[in-house]
Amino acid sequence: MRAGSTLKRWFSSADEEVEIVPSSAKSERPAVTLAEFAERELMDRITEFLFSNDLRVSRNNLLVAHAAFSGEALGLARTIGSTVASGEKVSQEWIDSVAETLAPSKPNEAMTQLSQKLERSILLFEQSSSSAHKSTHDYGVALNNHVGEIEQANVAGAVMHNLAEIARSMIERTNRIEHEMERSQNEASALRKSLEKARREAELDHLTGLPNRRAFEGVFETQFRLAQADIEPLSVAFCDIDHFKRINDVHGHDTGDRVIQAVAQMLARISSDRCHVARHGGEEFVLLFRGLTLTEARDKLDETREQLAQRRFVNRENDEPIGSVSFSAGVANVFAYSDRREALKAADEALYKAKNNGRNQVLSA
Repeated sequence: MRAGSTLKRWFSSADEEVEIVPSSAKSERPAVTLAEFAERELMDRITEFLFSNDLRVSRNNLLVAHAAFSGEALGLARTIGSTVASGEKVSQEWIDSVAETLAPSKPNEAMTQLSQKLERSILLFEQSSSSAHKSTHDYGVALNNHVGEIEQANVAGAVMHNLAEIARSMIERTNRIEHEMERSQNEASALRKSLEKARREAELDHLTGLPNRRAFEGVFETQFRLAQADIEPLSVAFCDIDHFKRINDVHGHDTGDRVIQAVAQMLARISSDRCHVARHGGEEFVLLFRGLTLTEARDKLDETREQLAQRRFVNRENDEPIGSVSFSAGVANVFAYSDRREALKAADEALYKAKNNGRNQVLSA
C-alpha cells in the first residue's frame, strides 16, 4: 500500500464507517487529468520519503523532498536514490544543510516588483532632492547678494531696514532647507546602495562566494539571448563532487564544507564574462560557457578536473589524510535542444552517466 493511502487511514477515526461505492458509481466519476495524476504521484512520493526515513513534516523536509521529486533539483534525487539503495536513511542534518542552498529558481514576483518600485522611487527622490538642493543653494546665494546691496545702499527709512531683516531671515531658512535637502540626498543614496547590496547578497552562496542557483537563472537567460544574437555556441555543464557523502560521514560536515570551498575555488579560476560558475546546491555546481563549442567546453572543464584530482587533501582538525577529491560532470550544447530546461536536463543525464561509468570524468550529452 502506498504511503498516501496509509495517511488517509491514520487520519480516519476507528469508528468511522467506510462507504463502499459500486463499480457503476465509480464509472460516473470524472476522469482524473494527467496533471492531477502527476500531483497525486508527487504527494505520494514525498509522503513515502518522509515516513520511510523517519523525517517529520517540516518546512526544510518538504522543501528538499519537493525539489528532489518534482524534478527541480535532479542531483538531489540522484543522491537520495543512492542513499536509499545503500540501505541507509536520509538524515535530518543532511536535509537541513541542503535546504539552505535551495533558493527558489524563480524569485517571488511580488517581492521583485516591490524591490524595483522602491529602487525607482529612491532614484527619483535622489534626483529631485539633488535638483532642489541646487536650486535652493542658487537662490540663497542670489538673495544674500541682494541683502548686501540693500544694506550698503545709502537709503533712509525703516521700510528698507525691515526688508533687509526679512531677507536675512529668509536666508537663514534657506540655509536650513539646503542642509536638510543635502542630508536627505545622502540618505537616499545610502538607501539605494543598501538595496543593491541586499540584492547581491540574495544571489550569493555564502559558503563558496559563488553565485547561487537563483543568480544563475538570470545569467543563463541573459547569456542565452546574447549567444543567440551573436550566433555563438553556448554550453551548460553540471558538476558533482564524487563520494561527497563518504567525506561528510568520515571527516565531518566542517571538512565537507572546506572540500566544497576548494572545488568552488578551482572552478572559479576558469570563470570570466564568458564562463559563469554557480553553486547549484549541495555538492553540485553548474557552469555556462559562451563562445566555446561543446568539445571545447568539455576539454576546458576536464583540465580543471585533472588539476583537482592531482591535489591531496588533509583534515585540518586531526591531520588525517582525505586523499584525492574529484568530480564528475556532464556538458550539453544548449542550442541542440528545444529550450534551456531540456539542455539542463541533458547535462544532468550526462553527469549521471559519468557517475555510473566510474566517476572522475567529464562526458558530453
